[in-house]
Amino acid sequence: MPVTEEQVLQALQQVRDPELGRDLVSLGMVRNIQVDGGRVSFELVLTTPACPLREHLAEQAYQAVAQLPGVQEVNMTVSAEVWGGPVQAALPGVKNIIAVGSGKGGVGKTTVAVNLALALSQMGAKVGLLDADIYGPNVPRMIGLHRTPDYDERQQKIIPLKRWGLRVMSLGFLLAEDQPVIWRGPILGRALKQLLFEVAWGELDYLLVDTPPGTGDISLSLAQSVPVTGAVIVTTPQDVALYDALKSVATFEKLGVPILGIVENMSYFACPHCGKETEIFRRGAVELECLQRGLRFLGAIPLVPEIAEGGDLGMPVVVTAPDSPAAHAFMAVARQLAAAISIQHGKVREKKA
Repeated sequence: MPVTEEQVLQALQQVRDPELGRDLVSLGMVRNIQVDGGRVSFELVLTTPACPLREHLAEQAYQAVAQLPGVQEVNMTVSAEVWGGPVQAALPGVKNIIAVGSGKGGVGKTTVAVNLALALSQMGAKVGLLDADIYGPNVPRMIGLHRTPDYDERQQKIIPLKRWGLRVMSLGFLLAEDQPVIWRGPILGRALKQLLFEVAWGELDYLLVDTPPGTGDISLSLAQSVPVTGAVIVTTPQDVALYDALKSVATFEKLGVPILGIVENMSYFACPHCGKETEIFRRGAVELECLQRGLRFLGAIPLVPEIAEGGDLGMPVVVTAPDSPAAHAFMAVARQLAAAISIQHGKVREKKA
């Protein structure tokens, strides 16, 4: 007997996303099923183009249908549709806002934010990067953009600059490079709102916001201005950096912002000649702390010259050396971040169901 659409659905209901904890059909990942005799076609729609389980889920879905009696041919296409949250009501077109923070300066927070944004973009997502580090806007230098953005009179909004498919906005575009910002808290809050709401961001899957280090006014203003999807905390392996990072975790939690995970930057030194990994700092404390606190460890980034050189030259390593271990590390962290965002949305949807 020929296979039916109902049988195909039943087969795909047996395939579960191990991170979201539900089957592909109930998650809305299966679309456009067509059955023509022994030929079956359908679309698998993932929750992010950066899905770390992409190959696993595609193989499981394909095999579930291929093993049905009467199926002779399976044509499956894989696409992605990023889940969004309530931020879209406050900032139309933007599905997710991710705060990138740190407990202290000097841990490479902006470097991580820039390379994660580019990694997500290279994997097919529509990504924006907002430099909200008002006192030290380093994104322009790190991404190699040094011009003033245009202003759209019709929309009455600033047009973000573009670089490698990334939409970027920073106060640094509007100031001389050596011009200091000497502002008090209320002015900082107004500046952040202008960078959020008076910029034509367009359609974005992810808007990464590089916040200043510490637990100051910008993080508070961001959480009060828009529903932030979640926060990523960057630290280095030393105890003093981790201690401060946990303060940042506590701050976002008190503001009602979910913690998507922690990134360990400068985790180890990878020799460019032999590839040997050397632990400059004590390694493992960050991952252990995440395990004990129930936080997601997003991954480790090595301490290598090309990351620092790329930042100084405005040529991020994810773009200039995509096959390097450093770029692979950023891509792996980006996939974990994308998964964490989907899981966060999955929890919200499950509560509403």
